[in-house]
Order: sequence, then structure tokens, then C-alpha cells
Amino acid sequence: MSNTEDRIKQLAQHTFGTWNRQSAWTSPLLIKDAEGVYFYDYKDKPYIDFSSMLICSSLGHKNKAIIEAIVKQAEKLPYVAPGFITEVAMDALEAIQSMMPEGLNKFFFSTSGTEANDGALVMTRQSQAPRYKVISRYHSFHGATSAGMAFTGDPRRILTERARYTVEGVCFAPDCYCYRCPFGQTYPECKIQCATYIDYMIKEDGNIAAIIVEPVVGTNGRIVPPPEYFPMIRKICDENDVLLIADEVMTGWFRTGKKFAMDHWNVVPDIMTTAKGCTSAYTPVGITATTDKVADFFENEMFCHGHTYAYHALSLSAIPPAIAEYKKLDASGVIREGSEHLKNELYKLADRHECVGDVRGIGHLWGFELVKNRKTKEAFNVKMDKLTGAPLMTGKVSAECFKNGLYVLAWYDNLVIAPPLIITKQEIDKAIHILDNALTIADNEVVSTGIAASRSSEFSS
Repeated sequence: MSNTEDRIKQLAQHTFGTWNRQSAWTSPLLIKDAEGVYFYDYKDKPYIDFSSMLICSSLGHKNKAIIEAIVKQAEKLPYVAPGFITEVAMDALEAIQSMMPEGLNKFFFSTSGTEANDGALVMTRQSQAPRYKVISRYHSFHGATSAGMAFTGDPRRILTERARYTVEGVCFAPDCYCYRCPFGQTYPECKIQCATYIDYMIKEDGNIAAIIVEPVVGTNGRIVPPPEYFPMIRKICDENDVLLIADEVMTGWFRTGKKFAMDHWNVVPDIMTTAKGCTSAYTPVGITATTDKVADFFENEMFCHGHTYAYHALSLSAIPPAIAEYKKLDASGVIREGSEHLKNELYKLADRHECVGDVRGIGHLWGFELVKNRKTKEAFNVKMDKLTGAPLMTGKVSAECFKNGLYVLAWYDNLVIAPPLIITKQEIDKAIHILDNALTIADNEVVSTGIAASRSSEFSS
């Protein structure tokens, strides 16, 4: 065994692997380099990054402009306490203001999307008191802190709740999940019952302060809502004096083709959280943005929040060059052309594989939901399989992709397809070819029905 392999095992033995049984964290893969849409292991094997790592490396790897800005700031002033301001904070603010939807005027800078949502909770519960409850949705992920996990509907919440780790006062609403409508309805005859039910929840509960949503559900399925959904939610929030929090941690910064996903429906939230793409993950930054409606409350009330690394100078240094890169990409048409090619190729791929029950997404954010039976929508795996450690079909397909040089994240029932915005048509084609071959693993276990795959995102494309 090489010295490198010894050191890998040593690290695995003495560190906790995230979101994993530690018995599976015995020999994690060492990554030595990355550039463009590729990363390389310690044996120099290349992999196409078809999920932008954790849907965060939106500008790809080794962007020179961002790296140069970080190095320059490290040499100048890497850190001061958040009670001071820095030139880079002013630069970051100006860059962000050039991108934000009109009406979002005040910002808090932290170091992750989870922390951005923590800030949103503080703002909500202080400004909306005595009302304190927050509505989330079952297909959601909002972070790993006690507050973020409390907002979260996916399987990981179940274990943290059993450990009494989450905060109280969160209730869950049905999802706008047209492929598996929780009300057994069909769009558009449903009259968007998933939205009207939230109005019922707010009125019946009486203590609702806010609703938090991912505009397009991220980890839990890339669920794109019907076009009427968010305008209805905005109206419901206004009528009931409830704050609308949009978690754009994953969907912001052109990931869905617009600056922010809410732009697709011309809806401005009261609070917006974002992270990941704001620096393309070159440095850790979280942003909590608010309207004057929320911000004005704190003019004469203490904002009871903050931490050592808030407004961290080195972290903020990546924001201005990243935003400049996004603007250039958008103006060049690269984002639009890439997303259109990706959509077309994914639809073709779904048509070729009976294991794909639903293909849905928007921009550079897509999901394949794998099923045993397209007619009945019987799944290969369910939510609890993720917790019990049962073998996952998505995991098998993802592993086959990885063996052949393609990194595709897998959830318990769907594959996460979210490449960097800089990906070319040729690179998409190469990735699709690898995924095409890997999907035959699931095809071998389906019940053949002759029914076409669902395209539940089409009404919003």
C-alpha cells in the first residue's frame, strides 16, 4: 500500500464522513486537481462534474478571475472582526445590488446557505412576534444546523428530530409535486390545490409567521412548480401578513437560467437566502437579503444574530469577480444555449430508458426520477431506504457513471443533473453517453409498459 493510501485511511479513521455511516467512510477518494468541468483523482483519472459538486461550482473549476481576487485579498487583509467594514465588503455589496430583484435592499453575510437560513429565522421570529411558526414542505432541504434541519422535509430531518436536535415551530405543507400529486389531482384541473391548502393551514393555525420554499426543489427532486403556484403563494402571504422566504441557495445565480429562480414568476420574496453560486464555491459565503418590510423592524430593535466569520473579508472577495463572470456568460448566450441542449438531450435519454419515470427541471438544474413501473409509478426506493442503508438503484446508476468518469449525485429516488454553467455541448454529449449506458442497469429491473416518460417540467419551461 502506498504512503498516499495510508494517509487516506488515516484521515478516514479520524474524521467524520458527512451524511454517512462511518463504516462506509473507510477509503474516500482523494481529489488532487480540477479545471473547467473536470476534476481529477490522485491517479490522474478525469471525471466530468455533472452535478457541479454539490450544485455549487457553477462557474467550473480554476476560474482565474476569482482566484486572482482571492489571492489579492489574502495578501491585503484576510480578516477583521465583523464590527468593522472593509473595502471588499463594499465591493461585494455593490456587485450583489446589481443582481438582486428590486425590493431586496438589506443584507447579512454569513458563510453558508444553512447560516443564511438561520438568519432568516432570526429575522422572522423577531419581526413577526408573537407569531413564530414556519411552514416548510416535505420535499425540501434548508440546511444542517438545528434551524435549517427543522425547516427540512427530507429523510435527514427524521433522525435529527429523534435526537431532539431541531428547533420547534415548523410544520410541513404538501408539495407542488405534479408527478406524484399529494392530492391525487392532475394539472391544470387541480386548480393548484397545493397552494390553496397553504392558505387553509395559515388560517387554521393562527401562529404562522412565514413560509419557506425552494423555488425549484433542489436535492429532493428538482420539482418545478406550475406557473400559477408562486403568484398564488405571494398573494396568500400578503393577505395573511405572513413572510415569504425564498431559499435560493441552490437555485440562484443563473442556475435555472434567470438570475434567481423566483424571477421566472416575477415574484419577490420578503426574505431571500442564497449561497453556493454567489462565489461559485471558491469561498464559503451565505447571504440573507430582506425587503424594507423586514429590515425596518430592526431600526430600533437589536438584531440578535452574528458570528465571528460574518462579513469575512477573504470570503467576500470572490463575490465581485464571480458576478462579473455570470454577467459575461449571460450576455454571451452560453448559459441559454447550454441549457437548451441539455434539456433536449435529457428528454431524448428519458425516451430511451424505461426506468426514467419523470424528467423535470429548468436551466442547468434537472432530475431523473427512476421507477420500476412507469404505469403505476412504483419506485425502486422510498424515503426510509435512505435512512436504513438499503441498496439504492440511483446509487447503482451513479456508481456506474463514476466508474466511467462521470460524477452524478444520487438521491434515494432521483439523479441530480446540474452541470457547471460553462459546460459545452460536446461535454454534455460526452456525459449523456456515459449516463445512457449506466441507466441500462435500472432498465434491467423495470416492468415494461410501453408508456412514455413524464415531462412534468414542460408547463414551466
